[in-house]
Amino acid sequence: MKKTIYLVRHGQTNFNLKGIVQGSGIDSELNETGHQQAQKFYNYFKEVSFDVAFVSELKRTHQSIEPFTLNGLNQIMMPELNEINWGVLEGQDPTPEGYQHFLSISKRWKRGDLHASVDGGESAHSMVERQRKGWEKIKASSFKNILICMHGRAIRSFLCVLTGKDPSQMDDFEHTNLGLYKLIENEPHYEIELFNFTEHLK
Repeated sequence: MKKTIYLVRHGQTNFNLKGIVQGSGIDSELNETGHQQAQKFYNYFKEVSFDVAFVSELKRTHQSIEPFTLNGLNQIMMPELNEINWGVLEGQDPTPEGYQHFLSISKRWKRGDLHASVDGGESAHSMVERQRKGWEKIKASSFKNILICMHGRAIRSFLCVLTGKDPSQMDDFEHTNLGLYKLIENEPHYEIELFNFTEHLK
């Protein structure tokens, strides 16, 4: 039986609301809207027979699927699924200078310079390599219907890992708080069946 991956971003936090970069260094919690999104996601997908949920080490991912785990779904934390470390940008109020720093690194990634990083932060190459290691563990598991909750930038690169695209194309993948990608195994890669699906949030 082939694997099916339900890949979802965590719900809204106050940092999201204010446009503040969180990264792996800010362990923020969902705000009221985020908890509402989590409940809507559960209500819409509760009939799916998930075998397991994989989450990052950061509690905003745990809280986003909490309605499932409260109803008995096994949750496994994986540091390989953590958000990228955004270095000096993490936790800082938005500024034109910070945005330009972020933009310059994003442009370098698009040009294929995946070793570029924000000052004090993690490179795209490093993020992708740890994600590949995490994905090998998930692939080797016996689980077939898998829920994964991650982070915005991490989802973009993880989708490249799953679909076989070059990581320089990660910005082709949109993401929304509690937006869902559903992927079906089609060796050697995975095909996207649902692309940033948000019907459950209406």
